[in-house]
Amino acid sequence: MELVKFKELENKIKNLIDEHTELKKRNRDLEELLKNKGLELEEANKKIRGLNEERDTVRTKIDSLLDMLQDIDVQQ
Repeated sequence: MELVKFKELENKIKNLIDEHTELKKRNRDLEELLKNKGLELEEANKKIRGLNEERDTVRTKIDSLLDMLQDIDVQQ
């Protein structure tokens, strides 16, 4: 009877060790995924900053052109 209890305990310990191993692997996978998403987010933010700078440059040029058009004396 005591051997049965030891066998049950041994099985429970083995199951816990297996589960722990699986959880550690899953944790490593999730950490890698998080790292990759962080890099993707950083790259997207860089692209957004570049697009905002480009938009501001275009807006400045358009404003300059509009100012030049307002200076033209139109006679009818």
